Amino acid sequence: MSRRPPPRHAKTSTPGLVTGIYVPRAADAAASAMTTYGVPLLVLATTGSPVLTGLAFALEWLPRLGAFAAAGTLVDRYGVSRVFRLAALARALVVMTAAVVLAASTQSMTGTVTVMVLAAVSGVATECTFIASETAGGAASRLAGDRAHRVQSVLMAIDQTAILAGPAAAGLLLHWSGPVGMLSILAGLSLLGTVLVPRHTTDTAPTPAASIAGGLRTGWSALRSLPALSWLVAGLVLSNLAAGLLQAAMPIIIVTDLGRSSTDAGLIWSTAAVASLLAITATRTAIDRWGLWAVGAVAATIAATATLAVSQTHTYNGYLLLIAVLMAGEGGMVVVLRTLRSQLIPADVFGSTLSVTALLLLAPFPAAGLLVAAVPPDHLGHAITGAAILQALGLAMAFTRLRTLPGLRAPTRHP
Repeated sequence: MSRRPPPRHAKTSTPGLVTGIYVPRAADAAASAMTTYGVPLLVLATTGSPVLTGLAFALEWLPRLGAFAAAGTLVDRYGVSRVFRLAALARALVVMTAAVVLAASTQSMTGTVTVMVLAAVSGVATECTFIASETAGGAASRLAGDRAHRVQSVLMAIDQTAILAGPAAAGLLLHWSGPVGMLSILAGLSLLGTVLVPRHTTDTAPTPAASIAGGLRTGWSALRSLPALSWLVAGLVLSNLAAGLLQAAMPIIIVTDLGRSSTDAGLIWSTAAVASLLAITATRTAIDRWGLWAVGAVAATIAATATLAVSQTHTYNGYLLLIAVLMAGEGGMVVVLRTLRSQLIPADVFGSTLSVTALLLLAPFPAAGLLVAAVPPDHLGHAITGAAILQALGLAMAFTRLRTLPGLRAPTRHP
């Protein structure tokens, strides 16, 4: 399948990978990881309610879907750095406001409302910075040509390193310094991102105004024209339902059911990030040797098997080990997804198409939060089992279909 070449000026005007892409991505990834994994812990610590924890998880993700609908169009229109700076600054302001309110409040209702609003607003800002970062990373991958998966593996390594440190840091800060200490660090990381992001080529001239609906239609049309990407996204939607259910339920399972601390809950995801980081490093070399399809199929098998096993475990060490294996498989699949995405999506509609794929991939997360809020804690195991079965079926169908598509089976060779 042919794709449009990058603009001739991109190679000279796009910032270098380290200062222009990797360093700002690192600051934002750290803030995002602390937000995603720390806010549900904060809600549980503030309210003590499993139901509100599940609702907060849904509130954290539902507005992100709306943010994705707008962010892709805004990035295509105004450029990477403008959107990134404004979103990161907004997150910092909201987080600091929440810290001040929680420090001054003596009423439980005020604390509950504050953390629920924080979950919703911080989710929007986080996904706006993500779209901007991914657009910059996509441009860098197109310039890399056949080595696009290597750029994507570095970006994934940055994200996974942040996930390694973020949940554990959030849990430790929440345990030792309380909500104000955790939120202050989160605000500082957000402000650091606004300082580090450079000016990109896409910032030089806004594109003609386009509606959000128009941007989504453009992205949907582009996704439908790329069958390899469409099938992979379809499989990952069901996979993300299982992953989201585990993420939303883990504070309840670990803190409420098993009686462990918030630090122990954060440690599970930090340990999983180590496994995912190792898998991403191995995936880069494996794709060079065996190609995208083979590596993706193996990663999908590992993820589906681990999720089925997680649904049957009832010990802390079991969750720790199996979620690490699950995230290793997820890491391999995401490298395949990002590589295909960067290679196949035309540059002039990258932001809009990325928004559509992100909407589809993230829709299961608020659904998982609502499911956790609705299901009694002693029935969460049955819900996880059902999600694991759907994940296995969806990934099997997706990679069976992908095997017949051109361009996925041959390994990528380098001189």
